[in-house]
Amino acid sequence: MAETQAAPATGIFVWNELATRDPRTALSILTSLFGWKSEEMDMGPEGKYTIFKVGDQRVGGCWAPQGEKHADVPTSWLNYVSVKNADVTVKNAERLGMKVKVPATDIPNVGRFAVFEHAATGVLAILEPRPM
Repeated sequence: MAETQAAPATGIFVWNELATRDPRTALSILTSLFGWKSEEMDMGPEGKYTIFKVGDQRVGGCWAPQGEKHADVPTSWLNYVSVKNADVTVKNAERLGMKVKVPATDIPNVGRFAVFEHAATGVLAILEPRPM
């Protein structure tokens, strides 16, 4: 989410993220297919992260799962829903029987996110955008 954009409404999909072990090929395909632009971010020990943009609007990203920590991450898209409070949403998800795969975690300059899964909903992420 770019700094100049208004905060998204709660409950809507706000980010789309591709996990792939071949980000270079994925980037080539997706930018050619949809006309997306891209910019790369250094995520330190986690490696590089590619932001997908339509015009000036950031719409998604791409990362390469690395190491034993991410060995079971398949090539897949993950969708993020905007929430007011990530910690409260995680507690509610657990109460509803969802398995927390990534606990509420801060992303510098972006906000707070978490990922959970349930047999009926699949894998889903949430994002509490940082205050503008």
